[in-house]
This record gives sequence, structure tokens and C-alpha cells, in this order.
Amino acid sequence: MNTQNTDVHTISPELPAMFDGMKLAAVATVLYILVRCLNLKSPTAPPDLTYQDTPLNRFLLKSCPQLTKEYIPPLLWGKSGHLQTALYGKLGRVSSPHPSGVRKYLPMQDGATATFDLFEPVGDHRTGDDITMVICPGIGNHSEKHYIRTFVDYAQKDGYRCAVLNHLGALPNIELTSPRMFTYGCTWEFAAMVGYIKRTYPQTQLMVVGFSLGGNIVCKFLGENRTNQERVLCCVSVCQGYSALRAQETFLQWDQFRRFYNFLMADNMKKIILSHRHSLFGGSPVKRIDLDIGRLYTATSLMQIDDSIMRKFHGHSSLKEYYEKESCVHYIHNVNVPLLLVNSADDPLVHDSLLTIPRTLAAKKPNVIFSLTLHGGHLGFFEGAVLFPQPLTWMDKVIVGYANAMCQWEKQKPPCQSVPQSESSCAEEQS
Repeated sequence: MNTQNTDVHTISPELPAMFDGMKLAAVATVLYILVRCLNLKSPTAPPDLTYQDTPLNRFLLKSCPQLTKEYIPPLLWGKSGHLQTALYGKLGRVSSPHPSGVRKYLPMQDGATATFDLFEPVGDHRTGDDITMVICPGIGNHSEKHYIRTFVDYAQKDGYRCAVLNHLGALPNIELTSPRMFTYGCTWEFAAMVGYIKRTYPQTQLMVVGFSLGGNIVCKFLGENRTNQERVLCCVSVCQGYSALRAQETFLQWDQFRRFYNFLMADNMKKIILSHRHSLFGGSPVKRIDLDIGRLYTATSLMQIDDSIMRKFHGHSSLKEYYEKESCVHYIHNVNVPLLLVNSADDPLVHDSLLTIPRTLAAKKPNVIFSLTLHGGHLGFFEGAVLFPQPLTWMDKVIVGYANAMCQWEKQKPPCQSVPQSESSCAEEQS
């Protein structure tokens, strides 16, 4: 009987274990990437505060708990500055309300028409005072943006009248009436809105609020002229960069994907400019129009658009001159009303080197508080337990909380202490 040799293939017992090990390694790698990208290991903490120890600042920090308590973002994604920024950029806010306002049109001396939306309070103010928040939104933004609507609705219910500037050219259904649109630091439209509010409501006090680019505009406005600070109770600036000239180089860097954000913002600016091309370029020679439009189409950064288009609206001879003259860093030291400057350490648009400006200012001037949160991204500051954010953000609460504290201070402050009176003069009165 012949025996036939047959090849028997057996699986080594080590192979299943090896495959399981590979799966575990793959899962571990994915988890590691998620933990790193979502920054899950980052702790939560109260904002890092820089300020001088004055009676007013002690009162504000005691009366506005958001500035001293932990800011807790949503657990799964809220510690990522990119996701906070992306959610703000895409959605603005969740469950955004629709406050009812009236649109106002203000003719300017150069033929432009400024517009702003006016929202009357829907609740009683806790001190019974007439307070108007004059609000300047971020780049290319207006009163119809979700984050603005959410904040206005919250402020209205707390007894504040709100006036929101619509950046010149930002509203898609409003035509420009002159060959000019909003720029990084032009304060003309904001000044016109503030002037209207002061004339129409002679008893009201103002609280000035600026978001991102709007923060640069409001701080520059207050610092340009001492009379601009009259009847101003206080000012809050959120997520601005303070100096366009210093920010210029950082916006070309790829760390924190800043160069990519630069490209996205430039693309949005292109759309706004092109939607008003006939108003902006209609009176220029054909060759000049073709040259400017050609440069606009090929631009991949805000700096290229600023150099070829934006600086020319105000006759600046160079990009450097434009950034120098339109940045609030050269004016903010003249602001003497109480000033709250808010930034986030994980803001992908504002480089850490720019934060030396507000930190140094707060250390030198007794009227300034600089609040730096660990998380929040750019105008995000979402709060929530695990996954879903709350409709109101930490940013909304801290602005209204700071405003309420300022109003309470004005009601119950010692007779010798007025804003923005120095402590030295108070000491003289007490002696």
C-alpha cells in the first residue's frame, strides 16, 4: 500500500496574537492622534489675569465671577482651538435667536453710507440706568451673524440697548454709495454710529464692545481723541491681534495652520470686494481696474489684498504705512476708561507673540485687565458638558457680567472714585 505524502498547512499560533497586536496598535495610534488633536489631556483652568491691584479691579473681579472661575469647554472637542474656531466660523452659535431691531442709515462726508442696527432693551436693567452697548463685529461681519445675534439677545434681556455696526460693504443686500469699504482700522463708521446714539439718547452711557477686527477699531477709536471717551462707561475687546504689522509675519507661518486660515479669510474678502466691484472700481481707468482685479484674483493672503486694494481706499503709500496707522497698538495707551482685553491662548489666528501688547499694557495702566483663557479658539468660547455646546458662550457671559459689575460700581462707588479718575487724586481727597 502506497502512502501518499500530503502537505498540511497549519497556522502558527503566534499569528492571531500578532494580528491582535496590530489591531491594538492601530487603535492606540488613532486614540493617540485624537487625544493630541483634540487636546484632551489639557487641563481646565481659570483665565490668566494681568491687572493692577486697585479698588475698581478688585470689585470687578469679585462681581464678575466668569473672570476668576474655571472656563470649562465641551469635554470631547472644546479644548481644540481649531474646532472652537471652526464651529464659530461655520455655525456662529447653536440655536441662535432672532432679536428684532431697526436698521439706521447714516450718510458720510465722502458719499459713503454707514448702516447699523438698533435693538432696544426687552428687560429692565438691574441698576435702572440707561446703558447702550455700541458693538463692532469681526472682519466682514454684521448684525445678522449668529454670534452677534446671540450676544445682542442676551444683552437685551439684561436691560441693555444695543447698536451694532454693519461693516461697510459687509451686508450682501446693501449697495455701496462710494468707492470705499471697511478696512482694518478705519473708525469713521463706528464714530458716526456712536455720535448718533449720543445725540438721540442724551442720558445714555455707553459700553463699547469689539470682536476680533472690531476690537482693533473700538480701541483705536477711543484712543484717537479724548472726547471719544466721553460718556463711555467701559470697553471690552475680544480676540483682537493689536498690531497688523507684527501679525503680518505670523500669518505667513504654517504653525497652528495660520497660513491656511489666512487663505480662507482672503478668499472671503475677495468675494466681498468682487460683489461691489462696480462701486469700488467704476470710476477708475480701465487699465487700472484690470490690474487691481487681476491682482485680487491671484491673491492668496490678506496681505496681498491689503497691499493691492485696501490700503488705497485711504491713500496709504505702502502696506507698512497702512498697518502702522490702522493698528490700535499706537492708540490704546490713550484709553483711560476701564478696559477689558480678552484673548485665548489657543486662538489659531492670534500668535502668542502679539499677546505681549495687552499683557504689558495691563501691567502699566490701572484701568486695564487682560484676561487670557487656556481654551476658546477665535471667538468660540463654547461651554458644555461633553459633546453639545450651550447656546450662550463664556464670551457672552463675561461681557455682560463685566458690564453689570461696572454699572454696580458706578452706583455704589465711594464719592471720591469716578471712572476714569486716578487713585492718586482719590487719595488726595481723602487726606
